[in-house]
Amino acid sequence: MARYRIATIVGSLRAGSFNRQFADALIRLAADDFEFFHAGIGDLPLYDQDQDDHQAESVQRLKREVRGSNGVLFVTPEYNRAVPGVLKNAIDNASRPYGDSAWKGKPAAVVGVSVGAIGTAVAQAALRQCLDYLDMPTLGQPEVYIQQKDGLYAAHGAFNPDTRDFLQGWMDTYAAWVRKIDADAR
Repeated sequence: MARYRIATIVGSLRAGSFNRQFADALIRLAADDFEFFHAGIGDLPLYDQDQDDHQAESVQRLKREVRGSNGVLFVTPEYNRAVPGVLKNAIDNASRPYGDSAWKGKPAAVVGVSVGAIGTAVAQAALRQCLDYLDMPTLGQPEVYIQQKDGLYAAHGAFNPDTRDFLQGWMDTYAAWVRKIDADAR
């Protein structure tokens, strides 16, 4: 059986990040042939084109992790109706220098959780625009806009039953989609 490694990039650095909690709970729903790992972005320098010829080790590490994956799961909060700066910085660093993007062709998915009623809908739309430019095929449906509120999680950080059923369906769709893209590439 093939194994699929998925780089998980959480767009929040906060220790108690709702999106990190969400990512961890979502990963628990993964199929047995999928392995998710957190690709850290908190140690990246601010993107500076002058550094393209000698990227920091943290940038090189992120690029290796993305290149060594079969896909990328972006879990983003929404800050001021956009993606957080730290996430955009990671995208910019790993896409440069021009022609040496680690993102190219990697199947992506975008989800997020926020205290707002529309979840992270606007941030996800902005992120999808970047991913389209980076030539990352991105899962379009079903969309996942989750509001962080009491009752989202049951015991031990697992989702409540209704949310779990919806997200299990999403995770199954994502897994089937990654498998298809992988098979088509062979």
